[in-house]
Amino acid sequence: MTRPHARKNTEPAANAVDRPPGPDGLPVIGSTVSFVRDPLDFVRSIGEYGDVASYEAFGREFVAVSNPELVEAVLVSRDDEFWKGEFESEFGDIVAPDGVFYAEGSDWQRQRRLLQSLFTPKRIESYAADMVDETVRLVEGWADGTVVNVRDALSMLTLGVLTRSLLDLDLDDERADVVVRMVHALGEYVDAEMLGVRAALPSWLPSKPERKFDRAMADLDALVESLVHDHRESKTESDDLLSLLAMAEYPDGTKLSPSAVSDQLVQFLVAGHETSATALTYSCWLIANNPATQRRLACEVDTVCGDHDPTIDDLGSLTLSEAVINESMRLYPPFPFIHRQPHEPTTLGGYRISPESTLQLPLSSVHLDERWWHDAESFRPDRWLPEAEQNGDWNRDRPEYAYFPFGGGPRHCIGMRFAMTELQLVLATMVRRMEFEPVTESIDPTWKVSLDPGPVKLRVHVRDR
Repeated sequence: MTRPHARKNTEPAANAVDRPPGPDGLPVIGSTVSFVRDPLDFVRSIGEYGDVASYEAFGREFVAVSNPELVEAVLVSRDDEFWKGEFESEFGDIVAPDGVFYAEGSDWQRQRRLLQSLFTPKRIESYAADMVDETVRLVEGWADGTVVNVRDALSMLTLGVLTRSLLDLDLDDERADVVVRMVHALGEYVDAEMLGVRAALPSWLPSKPERKFDRAMADLDALVESLVHDHRESKTESDDLLSLLAMAEYPDGTKLSPSAVSDQLVQFLVAGHETSATALTYSCWLIANNPATQRRLACEVDTVCGDHDPTIDDLGSLTLSEAVINESMRLYPPFPFIHRQPHEPTTLGGYRISPESTLQLPLSSVHLDERWWHDAESFRPDRWLPEAEQNGDWNRDRPEYAYFPFGGGPRHCIGMRFAMTELQLVLATMVRRMEFEPVTESIDPTWKVSLDPGPVKLRVHVRDR
């Protein structure tokens, strides 16, 4: 669907009206059914009401904010007026109530300072070899001409990278099966309970996915508690995140409890695994359907890397691979929505916003807005290259927050550098060995834990380098 051209709100704050415009919806349930049926198309469609538009769903009011300058205000310049909000916090209460992603105020600041030191460039460099090794192990198992469901394959790849970097466990280790079961159980639970039809039904109804997830989380908590105890008893130094969290201390000398360590790890497992697998799947599908770009990408990797696999030192020269990743996340942002809620009544884009309203920042709409992006719905990685302005692919008037796959402001994704390193290294390593040919003719993205493309089948061919 092509996004309608939205009106720009120009009304000054002094003349703000009580409520942003939007669809009326149905009695009681509002627009819940329309949103559940196709969240991305629904939110894009209400762009006809303007850059600030409201709708009712799931028993609450949402306000979709589709102007980059207003997105910047919410995430950066006026971020102290907003918090994660009830909508996202409900998910956080299920997944990791004590984790940094959903913490607020001084608790968030304390956790963020502690965790930031674990994602320095030097730390990430220590994980880079594992990222490449896991990729090589995956693609060397693909015979020439094999049809691969890359969504499933890349999901296991990114989970393997995280399991090694977070827990220092290989997926072949039986303990890693606890992690795999938790991640899969969470996906089923979120699909059924939070984003499916059951989201509008009473919470007391029996739920098989919820029971399955509770058992999987209990097993993961027990595993993490055991690993934390082992690390603290042995006092051995290691670069995996669990070891660093187990031994880390706040300024007052206190350490994280095993449950707090578990919450932090679960957040990184869920966010890092889902987003990276999703972004890589779309990247592979897009280059498979754009052979000229795929050939140029392979040529770049061969030129930069020669007879060795990509390393972290090569990333600065792999400009097209970075451009492909950026363009993939523009077209298909792994997390298509960011949510915030005002602490107090406020004004945004000329409308009054109540503290009960959930602000929805739709990456899936802003990233495809023709006002900011030339030929917005086409795959054009060249728009990210230095020469883009000369060939007409760059819009010098484009606001910074016309693209924000990792959020922005103080609460931007703490694992952004880790993720971009992984995405670029994995894509370059795959392209160095394989060519992709499309089998799946079209994709139908749906919003689950991330923007799930569904099964994506590609035929792989071993490259003759």
